[in-house]
Amino acid sequence: MQQQLAKTIPQEAFDWYDSYAHGGMDRRTFIAKLGSLVALGYSMSVLTSALLPNYALAEQVSFNDADIKARYVNFDSPSGHGKGRGYLVEPTHIDNDKEGRLPVVLVVHENRGLNPYIEDVARRLAKAGFIALAPDALFPLGGYPGNDDEGRQMQSTLDRSKIEQDFVAAAEFLKANSRSNGKLGAVGFCFGGYIVNYLAAYKPDLLQAGVPFYGTPAEKTLRANIKAPLLIQLAELDERVNATWPEYEQDLIAAKVPYTLHMYNKANHGFHNDSIARYDEENAELAWQRTLVFFKKHLS
Repeated sequence: MQQQLAKTIPQEAFDWYDSYAHGGMDRRTFIAKLGSLVALGYSMSVLTSALLPNYALAEQVSFNDADIKARYVNFDSPSGHGKGRGYLVEPTHIDNDKEGRLPVVLVVHENRGLNPYIEDVARRLAKAGFIALAPDALFPLGGYPGNDDEGRQMQSTLDRSKIEQDFVAAAEFLKANSRSNGKLGAVGFCFGGYIVNYLAAYKPDLLQAGVPFYGTPAEKTLRANIKAPLLIQLAELDERVNATWPEYEQDLIAAKVPYTLHMYNKANHGFHNDSIARYDEENAELAWQRTLVFFKKHLS
């Protein structure tokens, strides 16, 4: 449904939304630009339905699924906001194997807090046999507010360096889980992709595998520290993020980091997010299967 809707509107509408969602355009300008399409015969309701998320579409694994156990947990973040909170999801079979240890994966949201799509990604990982933790950067402000616009505004008010340290603390907390096999992976989307790149560079022994989806790199001065293998997932139509890749690739080569790049044909930024019309089912499924294979290779 969402993909069919996407075909009815021009590419520039997605580009405008990307700029708006990442601080390159204010809401008034964004709405005015959409209005210019309305003048050309496009329906505003169709445009907004295509660009804004419908999280009812994003549930692939129910929180009631018998194969998983999900709950919210708190963790200490002394260098960040003091305390953090995340959505922890475990395969239920670990309760039946006292000696069993499983790989763990940190799931990092976009620039708007822990929304239902990201929680579902954590459940998908648990369904595949990983222990997953999805922290909420908005916990210091009361948590994800239930809509992305407000969440985005809230996240923009937080100290970015403290957010980064909250995710470092979350990664350390997850890696120390009593059921962890000691090997930590991280997957993130948009801002979360940046955090994956940051974690790999900031504390090089923390991650054993990283999968940034359309994420920008860490500061250049940190990149030489990276040791963990990276699976870079980029979208062909994502000009903003893709512009950062050539320099990042050269830094990865110079640091002898094992990496694989996949550029997904005709895909937009956010193509893995099945709550929005930018979702590309074929590319999203391919990228996800590659992600699972990558984690199983490096974390088992």
